[in-house]
Amino acid sequence: MGQTDGFLQFNRELPSRRPIRERVNDFNEFIERYSNEKLNQQAARCMDCGVPFCHNGCPLGNEIPAFNDAVYRQSWKEAYEILSSTNNFPEFTGRICPAPCESACVLSINLPAVTIEEIEKHIIEIAFEKGYVKPRKPVIRSGKKVAVIGSGPAGLAAAAQLNSFGHTVVVYERDDLPGGLLRYGIPDFKLEKWVIDRRIKFLEEEGVIFKCNVHIGKDISIDEVRIEFDTIVLTGGSTVPRDLGLPGRHLKGVHFAMDYLKQQNQRVARLDLMNENILATGKHVVVIGGGDTGSDCVGTANRQRANSVTQFELLPKPPAARTLFMPWPVYPMVLKTTSSHEEGAIRQWAIATKEFIGNSEGQLTALKIATLEWSFDEDGKLQKFIEIPNSEVVIQCDLALLAMGFIHPEHNGVVDYLGLDLDERGNVKADEKKFETSVKGIFAAGDIRRGQSLVVWAIAEGRECARSVDKFLSSL
Repeated sequence: MGQTDGFLQFNRELPSRRPIRERVNDFNEFIERYSNEKLNQQAARCMDCGVPFCHNGCPLGNEIPAFNDAVYRQSWKEAYEILSSTNNFPEFTGRICPAPCESACVLSINLPAVTIEEIEKHIIEIAFEKGYVKPRKPVIRSGKKVAVIGSGPAGLAAAAQLNSFGHTVVVYERDDLPGGLLRYGIPDFKLEKWVIDRRIKFLEEEGVIFKCNVHIGKDISIDEVRIEFDTIVLTGGSTVPRDLGLPGRHLKGVHFAMDYLKQQNQRVARLDLMNENILATGKHVVVIGGGDTGSDCVGTANRQRANSVTQFELLPKPPAARTLFMPWPVYPMVLKTTSSHEEGAIRQWAIATKEFIGNSEGQLTALKIATLEWSFDEDGKLQKFIEIPNSEVVIQCDLALLAMGFIHPEHNGVVDYLGLDLDERGNVKADEKKFETSVKGIFAAGDIRRGQSLVVWAIAEGRECARSVDKFLSSL
């Protein structure tokens, strides 16, 4: 490594952020760039640890110590080539990945981890600025055609890899623009959409064909696709949200989180809204669900000038640091305070929603909630909960956003028509190594196969699936 004692000389330091009072006035990204000196120092903290567990922590297997060393030496082209050899889209993961690599960093055993995610983002942005990122068209085409259904991170990764192998790839997207979750699930203040557009442009220049506003099974029959293409890759994601079947669920003002987030992204992009306007402006907002999607709703509601924002989580409050039951290097389930939380929100844990309450006009006005008490087994794992007697209260709420995750992909359409086998959770069943479904020549990757997960896992699955598809096409 460039400076073997760097972790002793420098502390972990994240880039500065635009002040809260300023950034809540727009939907732009607010994390600044490191100075050259700070970037050099942060890269220097990566030590010669012998066995880099960060490789295992990263689903993509990024060569993290190698690119950190290149950054320390300011060898930017080398750093980019190392990073891009395992990650097709570091500009995405460098912005929105929860960085399991940092949890597995050897330094994090007793010190703050290396700022791997930020360094990754800096590598790719510097590479774009210096002109190192160039379209790489295949020299020879195989004559084989692949249809990728879904343009989220898994679909984009699969398309990029299959195109590089020389196959002709057409990506079908039912929305008006490609990107899937990246475009319509992630708020612009975390990922501005020019970042996606820039990458799509490069993929198109490399030969990937995008066809948007095309819903396979409705606009084009599945049989037509099977006739035209040698194989199909399903990357439609896990899009059926978990619901709450409670009294008052039908009231105006109760919405799924993703409907709310997608609509705001459409506003930022100046696209036409197809459905009822969902806005937090002047309202008392309650976000039900304590994960990243819920956090994104908090940040969006703050920017829309909500009167108040409250976030509920069914589970108890996580510990602030690792416990005996979260040993290094496993990803720890510890308390996470996001930038959206810092901007303002009331957070409550171990809360159960009992009823949505409305007025005579069918408008949501309040929630009935109760406090829970959780029990743990001898290993510290959650077992069950009971409702604390007499803990029910009614709180004011004009807008309730259901952010409790997704249960499985949509079955109605391609999945049912093809008769694909499903696993016990309702995901498309596919071989863990080959990614082939129960129907020969049909492959699945990303959340549609593994269930709701991380963007970095979707990219990894798309890449691995592409390898299997290439082997399959070579045998035809």
